[in-house]
Amino acid sequence: MSRSNNVAQIAPPREKGAAARLTRKQKAAIIVRFLLNEGADVPLSDLPDGLQADLTTQMGAMRYVDRATLAEVVAEFAGELESLGLTFPRGVSGALAALDGRISPLTAARLRREAGVRQTGDPWDQVRDASLDVLAPIAAAESPEIAAVILSKLDVDRAAALLAKLPGERARRITYAVSQTQSVTPEAVDRIGLSIAGQIADIPDTAFADGPEKRVGEILNSSTAEIRDAVLSGLEETDGDFASRVRRAIFTFADIPRRLEPLDVPKMLRGVEQPTLVAALGAARDEDTGAAAEFLFENMSRRMADALREEIDDAGPVKPREGEAAMTEVVNAIRRLEAAGELRLRTPEDDASDDADDG
Repeated sequence: MSRSNNVAQIAPPREKGAAARLTRKQKAAIIVRFLLNEGADVPLSDLPDGLQADLTTQMGAMRYVDRATLAEVVAEFAGELESLGLTFPRGVSGALAALDGRISPLTAARLRREAGVRQTGDPWDQVRDASLDVLAPIAAAESPEIAAVILSKLDVDRAAALLAKLPGERARRITYAVSQTQSVTPEAVDRIGLSIAGQIADIPDTAFADGPEKRVGEILNSSTAEIRDAVLSGLEETDGDFASRVRRAIFTFADIPRRLEPLDVPKMLRGVEQPTLVAALGAARDEDTGAAAEFLFENMSRRMADALREEIDDAGPVKPREGEAAMTEVVNAIRRLEAAGELRLRTPEDDASDDADDG
């Protein structure tokens, strides 16, 4: 027989109404204590912070409740539960939580913004789930100390990837600021999390995950050199700034020496079939593509380089269309590794940072 049944049966006869002298907070404390004693899982963390604090304070102020009073309070609580037909979540925030996963994310985000309601749950969960493209501008705009807290709350791999997206000097200042976070209080970290999550929530939803320059750049990456040059020339005349951003987003075979780290060459070569590699290297005859081919030869094993050179000589001249298609496949292999996080392409900002360090 459970303890709850025992309470009802062994409570001695006494004057009714003893529970009436208790406040609702005292009754709530009694019910919670009773449920915890029974081994029930009471999700108190779902309550507002104020109610959690009131409940904790009330439980700390109480000492002893006799069995008859306990039975009366439990009976009253059970009666209220039996008479309860249906409850609704309080406010837009509660309604959004109840409908989570059942209405579209776009609708939920719009309602949350219109009502001024922040996303429920731990704000740092929202920060961790945000893309690095969203976090990088925030980390760049905040003070190094705030950015250091953001960095400290991310997983190691995500933190390293975020640092890689920031300019070298900025990344160094944030890394140093991590050493100053030892005395940051949990309350301060929570406030920072709420602020950053609010900034993320304020970013409008967009139809495309990537920026326009990246989308155009990827299209031109797969286009022929003739089309690529013609489009870029037209963009220069129409919008020079956009054309410049597109050029930075473009990655072609000729860009390999400037963008690919030498240590990543063997990894990339494993993702390209031998005939494709032979055709790409054999077609690399002009100044730019020839330099890229030589870069690849220098950073692969000597045995592999000698074997490829022999195959290129035996194959003879490569048709321009076939050679360009092979070079595109080599570039695509690099892009796939980058998307999988197995390598990182260098950017103009990296070159500028290296030049500053050399200076």
